[in-house]
This record gives sequence, structure tokens and C-alpha cells, in this order.
Amino acid sequence: MGAGSAGAVLAARLTEDPAVRVLLLEAGGGGDDWLIRMPLGFLKALFKPGYTWPYWTEPEPHMNNRKLILPRGRLLGGSSSINGMVFMRGHSADFDRWAQMGASGWSYADVLPYFRKMERSWRGDSALHGGSGPLAVTPNATKWLLHDELMAAAKNAGHPLTEDIHDGDEEGVGRIELTIDEKGRRASTYAAYLKPAMARPNLTVLTHAMTQRVLTEGKRATGVEYRHDGALKTATATREVILSGGSYNSPQLLMLSGIGPAEHLREMGIDVVHDLPGVGQNLSEHPRVPLLFEAAPVTFVNELRFDKATLSVLRWYFTGKGPFARQVNSANPVLRTDPRLAQPDIQLWCNPVTLDAHLWFPGIKKRPPHKLTADVILLHPESRGKVFLKSPRAEDHVGIFLNLFSAPNDFATARAGLRLARQLYATSPQAEITGKEISPGIQAQSDAELDEHIRATASTTQHPLGTCRMGTGPAAVVDPQLRVIGMEGLRVIDASVMPDETGGNINAPTIMIAERAADIIKGRVLPADELPRKKERAA
Repeated sequence: MGAGSAGAVLAARLTEDPAVRVLLLEAGGGGDDWLIRMPLGFLKALFKPGYTWPYWTEPEPHMNNRKLILPRGRLLGGSSSINGMVFMRGHSADFDRWAQMGASGWSYADVLPYFRKMERSWRGDSALHGGSGPLAVTPNATKWLLHDELMAAAKNAGHPLTEDIHDGDEEGVGRIELTIDEKGRRASTYAAYLKPAMARPNLTVLTHAMTQRVLTEGKRATGVEYRHDGALKTATATREVILSGGSYNSPQLLMLSGIGPAEHLREMGIDVVHDLPGVGQNLSEHPRVPLLFEAAPVTFVNELRFDKATLSVLRWYFTGKGPFARQVNSANPVLRTDPRLAQPDIQLWCNPVTLDAHLWFPGIKKRPPHKLTADVILLHPESRGKVFLKSPRAEDHVGIFLNLFSAPNDFATARAGLRLARQLYATSPQAEITGKEISPGIQAQSDAELDEHIRATASTTQHPLGTCRMGTGPAAVVDPQLRVIGMEGLRVIDASVMPDETGGNINAPTIMIAERAADIIKGRVLPADELPRKKERAA
């Protein structure tokens, strides 16, 4: 269930064995629209109703009781078809921490072979990268993005520069890498994995198929009930049922099937099949706090003039090149706000344009203002929320309570990140482009003033995870083989199984999880790596 970042990978990998038959159910539609294939189309695709589940949070008590929009992909490829295409694995210590939390077999040494297996990196084969996998990884083009100025400012401000955020340092400011193929097309898991596999006779893919619940006999999953073409249908699994709906839909399906916190299920009128208290708990997100500047008239807004944009679309279509064939990220700072920290705690979202910028033309539609964003992203927030049912119907959205900034340390990290970003953007030669600070405004200097800005403006990066936590103990939902604890024939394989945050965008680690899970199911996991020695890191 679910043809997203994990489900599309699983369907492709499992059907490599002609003796295995897979039915893949996707509630959304196809993933071939030009707006999805064209990388810069993500600015519109991310919020296009036909491509997304239009989720919202519950009122967030530490953020002025605001409700936040949470678009998730509802199409083949899932959120990998609408996201910003950023390729980041996370820090090696993140995976070692997973193993220490009970996810044995998921340390960095265990998962590195799968990062290599999935990658077709522009860097080629090496001890750290793969050169022949399904997923294209290419560097951002920086010609139109004020990259050189920001990199020089970072160096002048004393921050480390990096050619590869996944090397032994795993820290610094560098050019971002993207899941965009060599022809300038988005490399979603649909394009990279599923579409090439759909001709196989042992793979059946149904779109607009809304799974209602998992069918069980005692403590064994036997199939699913789903709605397709207006009819309620049943599919029986001779081997396994696998949920890959993501951090909101997978716990919803478990609970609709009677698997979850018993008291909550009874409140919803659902018969309890298996009391599993951790289902829906441990929800984590990377919060994002905006920092916005006016800018000199040299930003990406110049590329959005209608005539230039039209030519750029045509250039992308015929050559796979040009400003619309990449992302709008200036650079990717992954930094420590305190040198005593063992690893980076923030990432900056540095763009020479805002997401609400639009096409324009003199005399017809007004040009958007030139602006720069340097939003602060918390890589390892302490706050945790939950997903819960609001009704026993699959068609009704779940309740999503992120509980952002419930941990005081998250405010402290965000404040430190804002101050670091301000200092970076005030350093030459970036300073010559940076104009007046728009939000929060340079007058906001004290902790209290910055906290007020955080409560009023913070949002998310669309990186939900953790609601079907992998590990051991009473809070775990799946074991390290991703089997639902206490059930047979049922697994969850998606970002919901991550025990804790990774230090970066989560699409790549979600694909890695699916790659390794497919081998676990096949019974032939790749051996752990002999890791190269880490570089010495300056304090």
C-alpha cells in the first residue's frame, strides 16, 4: 500500500524475482505530468491539489495555535514526485544512533552499501558513492543562483566549505546535490524504479485505489480491503502485506485495522486486533524558521520574466538544461551553532527567490520583489508529536499534532541558527547583495523577540517520520526486520519506521530503507562496510 518514496522501490526490487507477485495500491494518480518532470515545477507541484493529500496540523500550542499545511504526495512516486529533489543522506552518526536505540543492523556501516546501491552519482563509484544505481544524483547548476558570493562569504565568516557533505567531514557549505537525471528530469522513485518495472507480468499497479484496512485472521495479516472504480474490493496476500503509506497514512491504516493503542481504537469504535501503544507516537519533523531579506536586483526573479521563462521551459524540454532544469538553492550550509557539538545541528535553506514568486512581464503583471531567504532548519529537534484517528473511515484525514517547539532546547537552537544566518548574510561579498532584513527584522535581537518570531512564523520542511518506530521496547512498532511487532505477515516500510531524525532531507534515507528492506525480505542482506577512517574535525 503506497507507491511513494519507499513503495515504488519495494515493488521494483521485489519483482526482480519472477516467482514473486506484487500488487501495488496507490490512492493517487500517475506521475508523468510535465510539471512533475521539470525540476523547477516543484514550486507549483508541491501545493497542487491533484498531486497531494491536503493535510493540516491540529492547532500547534507552541506556535500561537496556528494550523500548518502539510502537503504529501498523492501520486506514483509519492512525495518524491513533488519535493525539492534535495539529496542528503544525513550524518553517519544518525544511523549509529538508530542502532544504539534498538534498530540493530541499521548502523552507518550497515546502510552505506545500500546508499551506494541506489545511487547513480555524478561522482562515480567510490567507497562512499555508487555510480550505477537507479537513482540519478547530480549537482545543482549555480549560474543563476548567487552561489559564488555565498560560498565566499561562508569562507570569510569562518565556516568550513565542502565538496561533498557525505565525506568524512559531513559538515560545511557546498553545492547542493539533487535527484535530477542526466537529461534534466526529476528522478522520482516512480521514474527511477517503478516505471521501468511496470512492464513485468508479476507486477500489478492500481492507481486511484484507496486502501481501507488490513484484513487479519487472529494475529496474521491475510490481505487488504480497498476501494477502486467505485467498488469495495479485497486482495489476499499469500506471503505479506506491506504498508508504505508514509508517516501519516501507515499508522492510520494500522489503527483502522485494529492495530494500535487499544483505548484510542475503542474510542473510535474499532475492534482491537492487537494493542500496540507506539502506533502514531514519536512523530518528528524538521522545523523551519524563516529569515528574509530584501536584495539587490540580481536574484532569480529576473529569470521569471514571462518571455525568459518561456524560453527556459523550451530549453529544458529540448535539451534538459537551463535555469528551469535545476533547483533554486544557492548553497547548502550544514553547520554547528556551537563548536562543542558532535555534529551539525542546523541547515540553512538559502534561495535567491521566495516560493511565492510568480511569472511577470513589464506592463502586464508586476515583477515580484527581489528577496533572499536564509531559513533555519533544525536537524535534530527534541519535540515529538503524534498521529491519531479522527474517525474510523479511511477517507477522513488523520489528526496530526506535531507539537513543534514543545522542547525549550529547540527554541535555543533556532535562535542560534538565526543569529548565525544573519552573520553569514552580512559578510562580504554576500553583504553587497543582502538588503534590509524583512523578517523578523533587525530590531528583533533579544531571545524573547526571536522566540516571538519563531512562534509566529515557523513551519515545516515536509519531513515527517517516526510514527511506526523501529526498535525494541514498549514504544517500538516494528522490529529491525520491519515486521509489525506481535503480528505475522505484516511490515511497515517507509519513513515512519525511522527511530529518530536524520541530519538532512529524508527522501534519500527513505529510499535506502526500502532498498535494504527488499533484501531483508529476499533473505540476502549486503554485508556491512569496512568504513574509511573519518577525517579529523576542527573544534
